[in-house]
Amino acid sequence: MGNTLSCCVSPGASPTLSGRGGLRGQEQQRQQERVDAYRVEAELREPEPSPGTNLQHISDREAPEDMNFESNPSDHPRASTIFLSKSQPDDAARPVREKRKSNHINHVSPGQLTKKYSSCSTIFIDDSTVSQPNLKSTIKCVTLAIYYHTKNRDSDRSIDIFDEKKHPLTREEVPVDYYKRDPEHKHIYRFVRTLFGAAQLTAECAIVTLVYLERLLTYAEIDICPSNWKRIVLGAILLASKVWDDQAVWNVDYCQILKDMTVEDMNEMERQFLELLQFNINVPASVYAKYYFDLRSLADDNNMNFPLEPLSKERAQKLEAISRLCEDKYKDMSKAAIRRSLSAGNLIGISRSNAILS
Repeated sequence: MGNTLSCCVSPGASPTLSGRGGLRGQEQQRQQERVDAYRVEAELREPEPSPGTNLQHISDREAPEDMNFESNPSDHPRASTIFLSKSQPDDAARPVREKRKSNHINHVSPGQLTKKYSSCSTIFIDDSTVSQPNLKSTIKCVTLAIYYHTKNRDSDRSIDIFDEKKHPLTREEVPVDYYKRDPEHKHIYRFVRTLFGAAQLTAECAIVTLVYLERLLTYAEIDICPSNWKRIVLGAILLASKVWDDQAVWNVDYCQILKDMTVEDMNEMERQFLELLQFNINVPASVYAKYYFDLRSLADDNNMNFPLEPLSKERAQKLEAISRLCEDKYKDMSKAAIRRSLSAGNLIGISRSNAILS
């Protein structure tokens, strides 16, 4: 008789396989082949997805990680704001910044100091924080950002709904060369300050207004220029006041401020503004904070200091109480976290019982 093992070995098997180890290896190989065949058959039996059922989850429709963040600064906290780059468009401002840095390093006084500094007896603080910005200073910074947008724009791309010639805000005749006159900072500030004062809007609303404005310029691929800056700013303020403030100002209320505008014109501008934003009115806290601190950097670069006041005894006690509350809250959170998850590093203080050997 021949080898009894030959009847169990496939013709293509290796001649070196023999004994129990060879049989086990062949069985595993056949099992893997059956699994692969079943997987292929299941894929072939799987029906094609219908066009209406292949819907992505909202998290799957988010922007990928390798996306160019510079193109969407109003959506991503890591992207640089457009107005801060517009305030320094080229290398022309570099000598000024280098001079300031050199003066700071060499302790050279730039002249009469206009900023107040803290001393041993007096501490100066400003009343502007990321959660409660100073209204006047914030509006000044936002309008300065809009000024740099118009001054250092790349082109004059616009849309008819924002053209002041086609949709005037007043009954006064628009000058022929209206599209050539860049607005000054004081004119932009006066326009925005009037709207915020009449509608009683908050400083946070001004920051959201700037976010919507830069989002519009990015999404619609237009520029803010002399012919459209008023209507673009008005549309951003109108939308920000409705999204941010609890008691929104109605369109008819803005028509009472700008008496020559009609409600129909205001409604149409709001509708097109939302469509150009792709109805993306969400402002994450990280984006809001980025715009706030970039506005402070813009103010510092342009010598627009936030108002400082001496720290009073009452204010110091209030800050100390808030700090104590926050510290107690974090302690309670850390204790709760330790109770929920006990790791080996937290076993030091646990009492141990003596082992009984028998």
